[in-house]
Parts: sequence; C-alpha cells; structure tokens
Amino acid sequence: MTVLNAIFPIFSLLFLGSLLKHFNITNETFLKTSDRLVYFIFFPVMLFWKIGSSTPDKGVSLNLCLAAIMAVIIVYLLSLAAIRLFHISSFQAGSFSQACYRFNTYIGMAIVMTTLGESGVRYFGILIGFAIPIINMLAVSTLIWHSGEKQIFGQNLKVLLKALISNPLILGCAAGILFSRSQVSFPIFIDNTFSLMTAVTMPLALISIGGSLTLTGLKHNTKFSLIASGLKILILPVIGFFLLKIFCVTGVPFKAGMIFFTLPTSTAIYVLSAQLNSDTQLASAAIMLSTLLSFISLSVALLI
Repeated sequence: MTVLNAIFPIFSLLFLGSLLKHFNITNETFLKTSDRLVYFIFFPVMLFWKIGSSTPDKGVSLNLCLAAIMAVIIVYLLSLAAIRLFHISSFQAGSFSQACYRFNTYIGMAIVMTTLGESGVRYFGILIGFAIPIINMLAVSTLIWHSGEKQIFGQNLKVLLKALISNPLILGCAAGILFSRSQVSFPIFIDNTFSLMTAVTMPLALISIGGSLTLTGLKHNTKFSLIASGLKILILPVIGFFLLKIFCVTGVPFKAGMIFFTLPTSTAIYVLSAQLNSDTQLASAAIMLSTLLSFISLSVALLI
C-alpha cells in the first residue's frame, strides 16, 4: 500500500495528461506553455522555497551528490561501451547515451514529495542541482562528438556553459542553499505566497509530461530503447545502491538517492537530440519505454 499510495497519483496524472491530449482538450501550444511555466517559474521557485526554508546538514548532501555523480559517470561509460558493442550508429549514439543516465526531474520531485516530505525535497533538490550541470555536459559532449561537427565544438561549448549558468533549476537550488545558510526565515506572507505558487507545479508538470508521451518510434527502436532503459532503471540503481552504502549515506538521503537512480529518462533528451542532429525517434522510444518500466523500478526502490 505504501508503494501504491506513492506511485499511483503520479502515474494517474501522467495518464490524465495523455488522455487530455488524445481528446484534444490540450494541444502542443498548451504543453509548450506549461513546460515553460514549470521550468522557468514554478519549479525553480519551489526549489528555492523548499531548500531555503530547511536546516543545513553536516556533509550528508555532499556524500549523496558524490555517490550519485559517480554512478552516473559509470553508467555513462557503460553507454559508450554499449554503443561499440551493439554497433549503434553515430546518428543514434547521442540519443542512446543520454537515455541511459538522464533523469526526469519532475516525476522524481513528485514522488519525493509524496513519500519523504520536506526533508526529502531538500536533499533531492540539492542533488539535482549538482547533477544537472554534469549530466548536461556529458550529454552535449557525446552528441557533438558523434555529430561529426567537431569544428564548431568551441561554439557549442560556449552555448553549453551559458545554458548551465542561466539554468533556472540550478539557480533555484543555489539560491535556496545560500538562503538556508543565512538562518533567516521566510515571513509568513512570503511563505504563503510561495506555497500558493508551487501548489500548481507538480500537477501541471505531470500532465504536461503525460501529454508529450508517444509511441512514435518504439516499433522500430525496441532493441536500443530497451538496452538504454535497462541501463537507466536497472544497472544505474544497482551501482547507485552500492555507492550510497560506500559513502555511508543513510536515512532520508539514501531514500532520495534511490528514487533518483530509479527515475525514467528525461523528456529533455528529445529536445537535445533534435537540436544536435541525433535520432529523435530513438529518444522518443526510450522516454516512453523507460517511463512505463519505471513503475517497477520505483516500486522496488520504495520497498527498499
């Protein structure tokens, strides 16, 4: 019942988003606008508020972040090995690689909020603040390498660095950490304002994700999307579990870490694949398959 109570609301909203899109109650314009509202306003505000109103820990977050980043790098290297082992073409390599380790932030935060509460939100928020820059660098460098356009590497690197510096999620996490260390509390009227603003964040994000899920490309990319999903929601959690133990991460941080490892692939891999000339059909298939299979991986993580 604990697993059902945590996961059912999340997947219900994803399913609702898919139904709304199917019956044309929502459309591409609505989904794009929702994505922008969540990404640039509501989610960063929620991260700032949740992290900023919590009490700083004593090094636990650092161990959690180190374990997570090491696990991601190991799976990244495994994805490069899989590209050679399964003879994945250069056109598909970038999409395949990032599908193996990029995570869906919104689904993760929704599950953390329903299972771990305020403390879990803080640890998960700090974790994604550290992980996003490194994961983006791994993804973009691989896409550029396999695109064959190495002559514009410097230009792409400049764009990447600019994107990282201006990333709303990173800024929200960083601002929250700094504010929490100031030991200043939010006034009640500010606290209530943030509470009202962020109440819409998770439902809107999950409905938007559900509306963007599609079976397009799954039929012709079953093998590679299945391998990528296996690395993402099977191999990554196993490696992450042992690294969390090695770094002595326990309690709520351990639970937040296991949820992080078992999340489905980020829907952002489709956008990045399109921008850097990789296989969007494979990206779409990997997103869909990993989201469906994550019901199992997240259930196991919550039971652990």
